[in-house]
Amino acid sequence: MTIIDFLIGMTLMNAMPHFVLGTWKGRMFSAFGFGNIQNILYGLLNFLASISLFLYKYGAEQLTSNGIYAGALTILLIYLLTGWYWYSIFHKRYHANATTTGAEK
Repeated sequence: MTIIDFLIGMTLMNAMPHFVLGTWKGRMFSAFGFGNIQNILYGLLNFLASISLFLYKYGAEQLTSNGIYAGALTILLIYLLTGWYWYSIFHKRYHANATTTGAEK
């Protein structure tokens, strides 16, 4: 394993929690601060760094043959494309349940 491989994995896995918590309006410290937009941007920056390093070292043809990276990348891309939708569904359910039980005030 080289340092580039380590950075590829680290930035790819670091992209997910920052992007997820940013879209779900969770507070997590990132290089850009505590805000939602800052976490989304930091997650996207990590994703771009990871994919750039991977393409630099292995080339585009290796994306499909490297099962670990392809699997992690697939999950991240699915969430990048559908995260806002899932947030809107679960956010509505949470507020509807909290309002009917009187938990939210």
